[in-house]
Amino acid sequence: MQYQLDVTLRQSEGALARVLGTTQRRGYAPIAMQASTDPRADEWRLSMTVESERSAHSLKSQLDKLHDCLTVEVAPCL
Repeated sequence: MQYQLDVTLRQSEGALARVLGTTQRRGYAPIAMQASTDPRADEWRLSMTVESERSAHSLKSQLDKLHDCLTVEVAPCL
């Protein structure tokens, strides 16, 4: 199943690597990714499509634990 992740991150060194590493280690394969910055708020907006047989709740729970992740939203792709 494919899921759409929308993540807001602090602009800190290694933040993107931590999100991608956690995603892959938890068994989710990144398929597409787009990132943009918000210089007014020192944040990155990351939109990523992943594929896995696992539940999206599991990945959201793990990403929520990362100190760089400010918000995490996960939805199934249509």
